[in-house]
Amino acid sequence: MVATVLIGLVALIHIYIVYLEMVSWDTPRGHKAFGLTPDFAKASKVLAANQGLYNGFLAAGLIWGLYLGEAGFQVKTFFLVCVIVAGLYGAATASRKILYIQAIPSALALIALWLGW
Repeated sequence: MVATVLIGLVALIHIYIVYLEMVSWDTPRGHKAFGLTPDFAKASKVLAANQGLYNGFLAAGLIWGLYLGEAGFQVKTFFLVCVIVAGLYGAATASRKILYIQAIPSALALIALWLGW
């Protein structure tokens, strides 16, 4: 049950990231969330939407794993590892805050999943 809740939370975080990157990137909310200037946001809007799409695939994979229930153990494991890798890379190259928003919640969900919580 704990793993299911944590995986659901990670999926919801990624759905929100999709919204921020694909819809709100060039708005005051997007500027604040990512520390962007309006000029940079406008110039990078297409790249952000592409990145948002990838985050949407991560959310979809996690939701698929949840839908499969117990049979989705490997699917959930795969997508959680993908999120952890993406979070670690983002923390190393873009912003340390990605570690706390993406990688750590996913790692906690993966641990809970493996422990059968």
